[in-house]
Amino acid sequence: MPETDNADQIAYWNSDAGEAWAALQEQLDAQLAAHGRRAMDALAPVAGERMVDVGCGSGQTSLALGKAVGRSGAVTGLDISRPLLELARRRAAESGATNVSFAEADVQTHAFAPATFDAVFSRFGVMFFADPPAAFANIRRALKRGGRLAFVCWRTPAENIFMTLPYTAAAAQLPPAPPTAPGAPGPFAFADPARVRHILSSAGFRDIELAQHERKIGSGDLEQTLVASLKIGLLGRALREHPEKQALVIDEVREALRPHVDVEDVVRLDSASWIVTASA
Repeated sequence: MPETDNADQIAYWNSDAGEAWAALQEQLDAQLAAHGRRAMDALAPVAGERMVDVGCGSGQTSLALGKAVGRSGAVTGLDISRPLLELARRRAAESGATNVSFAEADVQTHAFAPATFDAVFSRFGVMFFADPPAAFANIRRALKRGGRLAFVCWRTPAENIFMTLPYTAAAAQLPPAPPTAPGAPGPFAFADPARVRHILSSAGFRDIELAQHERKIGSGDLEQTLVASLKIGLLGRALREHPEKQALVIDEVREALRPHVDVEDVVRLDSASWIVTASA
């Protein structure tokens, strides 16, 4: 892989964090699926199209796009995480998806062939660029004239209780978190719609639209959700830095999650995203 400005994110997603996501991917795919489907509906894939899936992770969305474009089309999934790409390639091989391929690449600097793709998609994979305008300018160059962009990104922390509740429940046992600069790479980097519009317009996109999507999401019972909360997200990251604190926070997190168990024994919590569309 060529040198990149996203070295911190590459290190993060190829460390224990990437391994944790790969281990929990079936559960996480179920949790994120509804938001991804809404963005995919907005993209409206057409048979025969060539597409890129940015931040494809373990490949669920790439495989879905591959079915939508059919054998006459093609999908390339790009990610910086080797653990997730290994899983994506296994899933593609097992499903017999010959029109879907994967590559380890930093989309901010990847040398796309100009005007090659009909559409670019991403499910929560675009909020981690060190230089978002440069990354989206690179994406735009890869699109044909009139090519389409659709992605889904998280809104504010206050609207995404599924991520913040476990950390808030454990916060009293953890060292204070360092302040995060507004717009810094991370899950909430694109929460501000004005910033998203500015980034895309400065990269040369037009017809920019942002639609709100809210949903209670979950993918497991109380203990499954507890395990995932301790390994990924805001709390998971804090505990990787302070593993000695895990035993101190388990009970607090479990009790914070318990009131959100529904009649199907699934923990469901509020989530909110932007469904963003634009054209090249």
